[in-house]
Amino acid sequence: MDFIEELTWRGMIHTVMPGTDEQLKKGMTTAYLGIDPTADSLHIGHLCGVMMLRHFQRCGHKPLALVGGATGMIGDPSGKSAERNLLDEATLRHNQDAIKKQLAKFLDFDSDAPNKAEMVNNYDWTKDVTFLDFAREIGKHITVNYMMAKDSVQKRLNGEARDGLSFTEFTYQLLQGFDFYTLYKDKNCKLQLGGSDQWGNITTGTELIRRKLGGEAYALTCPLITKADGGKFGKTESGNVWLDARYTSPYKFYQFWLNVSDADAEKYIKIFTELTREEVEALVEEQAQNPGARPLQKRLAKEVTTMVHSAEEYEAAVEASQILFSNHANETLRKIDEATLLAVMEGVPQFEVPRSAIEEGTKLADLLTDVAPVFPSKGEMRKMVQGGGVSINKEKISDPYAPATTDMLLNDKYILVQRGKKNYFLLHIAD
Repeated sequence: MDFIEELTWRGMIHTVMPGTDEQLKKGMTTAYLGIDPTADSLHIGHLCGVMMLRHFQRCGHKPLALVGGATGMIGDPSGKSAERNLLDEATLRHNQDAIKKQLAKFLDFDSDAPNKAEMVNNYDWTKDVTFLDFAREIGKHITVNYMMAKDSVQKRLNGEARDGLSFTEFTYQLLQGFDFYTLYKDKNCKLQLGGSDQWGNITTGTELIRRKLGGEAYALTCPLITKADGGKFGKTESGNVWLDARYTSPYKFYQFWLNVSDADAEKYIKIFTELTREEVEALVEEQAQNPGARPLQKRLAKEVTTMVHSAEEYEAAVEASQILFSNHANETLRKIDEATLLAVMEGVPQFEVPRSAIEEGTKLADLLTDVAPVFPSKGEMRKMVQGGGVSINKEKISDPYAPATTDMLLNDKYILVQRGKKNYFLLHIAD
């Protein structure tokens, strides 16, 4: 596989420095991509860069994932309107370990292959450098004029930030350049990958390598991912879509990809999966013939959820998404976890019910009228039960005066009531 050719048809190239393609054709090349360690999980905004590293390794090259322990303590002005919070070393180390576990799902860190991935932390080579050493050994090679010309600096200086640009942030590009210089020197790293907003920082590194070592280094950036309607990719009403199940459940993660627009699905399936060009073209054709079946979204959601979580989590998410539409979902309801149940039932009216009502065997007719007003009257509930229109946990009930029991509880604290075809209510049993 040819790396640049592969990324080109996938729509994953924004800018390539001249000479990059020739360098890659010479043989195995080492490249790095920087990851901000300000959280202990990646989110899908990181995925394009991670997929670049994955494709890079698949093409026979060696990827380095750089966790910015040092630069994370400062904050990159690129694309930001405010200075970020600074983290302590213990937090950064914890975040690095968590991020490596996630990256191991995408990259081979453990084999004996010559191009196995490595994780590096720029804190390791920056922490012992004194300010005087840095100013003398690095600062003197890059002029202020050169640094001022960068877009990221100009935007902050031209009023996009309330408080201007701190000296700390201004030095960010020098620190990132120092990373590239160090990895070039110590690991023969010839290429830096990143988002298009990183171009200025990356080229500072190539310039430093040229001026200080007389070496040739290269840069390749991917476009910043957007939605077809111009909205920000990866943001929902509840915030980022995370790769860690603690922050975004596999069900919600699956739903995010399943619900993207047709135009976005066609773009994202190239960027976020390993499907071949032929497979993608076949799916695009299938979507054109039958857009209602949404084959692009379904395959996209399957591939990304399986890659980030697992095939089992994907299957569970599909099952969970069918709960409201299936008449045989009792078994699924009983095995899904609380987070998934609540995610599936988001927007469904909820009533709080004291546990005593269940433990004392309150009749369903009383429970669903007097305790939780699912029905306006017992008479209306009785009629609907006789017509087969009432279900508890997706199982029809035949006796409105049967007792509520603890056997009905999902995750020991919920009961799902269905009234008619489309009206759902979730009873939350409170202690």
